[in-house]
Amino acid sequence: MDRIQITDDLSFSQIIYGMWRLGDDTDTSQAHVQAKVEACLAQGITTMDQADIYGGYTAEALFGETLKAAPALRDQIEIVTKCDIIAPVGRHSGARVKYYDTSAAHITASVEASLRDMNIDVIDCLLIHRPDPLMDAMETGEALDDLIASGKVRTVGVSNFKPWDFSLLQSAMENELVANQIELSATNHTPFTDGDLAFLQENDIPVMAWSPLGGGSIFDNAAVMNVLNRVAGEAGVEPSAVAVAFLLRHPARIAPVMGTNNISRIDALSDALKVNLGRQTWFEIYTAALGCEVA
Repeated sequence: MDRIQITDDLSFSQIIYGMWRLGDDTDTSQAHVQAKVEACLAQGITTMDQADIYGGYTAEALFGETLKAAPALRDQIEIVTKCDIIAPVGRHSGARVKYYDTSAAHITASVEASLRDMNIDVIDCLLIHRPDPLMDAMETGEALDDLIASGKVRTVGVSNFKPWDFSLLQSAMENELVANQIELSATNHTPFTDGDLAFLQENDIPVMAWSPLGGGSIFDNAAVMNVLNRVAGEAGVEPSAVAVAFLLRHPARIAPVMGTNNISRIDALSDALKVNLGRQTWFEIYTAALGCEVA
């Protein structure tokens, strides 16, 4: 599997395993979580995507049990996690409303909790999960720089940021923001034309794509499925693999974040690499998603 270079000494796998559903599985045992990680590693999927809020603030700890039981796994993977969303559940059950907190105190406390819950010494990449309307860029930027200087975080990036949000935070930092994780799929295709991908390409910033199957909306779109089914039949893969290949075909460095608890589906995540989409086939999928031909 190809790698996406993040810094000189850090790279991500081209496909990333998303752990937001880890706590939703009927089996949350350490052995089952470890089986998922090992199924990823067998395909060269080494990058694991987490967030403090996943599973109502439980997913990191579930992952941490596996890293505690099988510490050798840590040297084979890269860990991405996120912070700044506070929801009135779990450790934040006393909150009156869901909100964002990009204060230095909260970011630092979140990192400490993530390190403790995952039983690790360093986070490979920390993302600010959502743009915060009350963000003090100077305070947030300094906190992120300090975390890198402390050795608790190797790199930092953002998630769901528009270009102007990205530029504001970057302007207040010494270290480079190394990634933006955005929603992107055949059915959520506006970033292809609204400037989001163009900005990231212009600045050579890797793109992590969450919900690459549109949260299942792709399977409800008959026009898109007609194309995906045809191409899948020709390539000998499932339609979902073609939907992922649609993102991989783009010249931006897009790393789809795939979240599933089904081991057999995890085993097939790399099937997207078997699909070679020509330009016209890519546009067939895009046209079907648009519902009309391009101008």
